[in-house]
Amino acid sequence: FVSVVDPGVGTDRLSVVAQTSDGQYVVTPDNGTLTHLAESIGIVAVREIDENVNRLPNSGESYTFHGRDVYVYTAARLASGVISFEEVGRELSVQDIILLAHHKAEVVNDSISGNIDILDSRFGNLWTNISREMLFENGIHYSDALEITISNNYSLVYQNEIRLGESFAKSRVGDPILFINSLDKLGVAINQGSFASAHHILSGDNWRVNVKRVNN
Repeated sequence: FVSVVDPGVGTDRLSVVAQTSDGQYVVTPDNGTLTHLAESIGIVAVREIDENVNRLPNSGESYTFHGRDVYVYTAARLASGVISFEEVGRELSVQDIILLAHHKAEVVNDSISGNIDILDSRFGNLWTNISREMLFENGIHYSDALEITISNNYSLVYQNEIRLGESFAKSRVGDPILFINSLDKLGVAINQGSFASAHHILSGDNWRVNVKRVNN
């Protein structure tokens, strides 16, 4: 896999290939992009890309297109067997890779607290880091009404009761709905609308979400 989320291109950030515990390779800048992989799958080895060998020929004076000149080039050589993982470059300590600080989902009293990890910008849906398993283990089921609170840097942005639905077809157009997304995590949406745009909500560690079951 090639990950080019690289606002620091041309700086001294490292370019690496990480090997996951299930045998996959991820070619990426070492700037925090490996955070969730390290926690959810596990990273067993990391090597710095040796750009003297693994770089598109005649691109050495280019400092702004590493996705093309370094990452894709190295990934193609690795995937095709032209080079081995060991030939990517020098080995780095897995403990030294950069991980981003983020708020992990947790149970607090009678509620579940997490954050908005991803903004599904195509549809305006909010994807949280609260798993379906965590919801069900704490007595929350489909059709339950949940009080959801969203804050930004601890300033209240949204608070309302929304039901956890099995499908969008069971809600009306324009209604808010809680759903389980393709990552098996809790999502927040408006049926045929953009929840993010309607309430001016973004994603990131400063965007916190809290849910609890409404007794009615």
